[in-house]
Amino acid sequence: MAFSGNFMCTSFKVELLQGKHDFTNGQDTFKIALYTNSASFTAATTDYTTSNEITGTGYTAGGNTLTNVTPSSSGTKAFTSFSSPTTWSSSTITDARGALIYNTQTAGGSSTTDTAVVLDFLANKSSSSGDFQVVFPTADATSAIIRIE
Repeated sequence: MAFSGNFMCTSFKVELLQGKHDFTNGQDTFKIALYTNSASFTAATTDYTTSNEITGTGYTAGGNTLTNVTPSSSGTKAFTSFSSPTTWSSSTITDARGALIYNTQTAGGSSTTDTAVVLDFLANKSSSSGDFQVVFPTADATSAIIRIE
């Protein structure tokens, strides 16, 4: 099994402390790419890869561009997310097991494909000439896709 839960990549955590990711000023572009269960991601994953990325009608390698939600905080937790859902319209996608969210920009000195978050769908997901959607949880202190606690 290639996916083992949802997690932030270690390199992303370090790069946040180095100020290499910009979620609010439109300088950085985050994308989400879909993968088969043959993909191998760990907390040590640092870059987007085409290896085991899904293929299909309506899907382009590299995935979809995400729209940032302004970072916020509640109590001692900081969080951000992306507009939901992200949709591949009229697509035929087979056996997408998970996704990789990554930063495509070089703002602040990051490389061009820095990983941020790995998502595990817990099962293979497919679409047949229809919409394939990834729905993000509510952007709050307990559910946001990116949380610093």
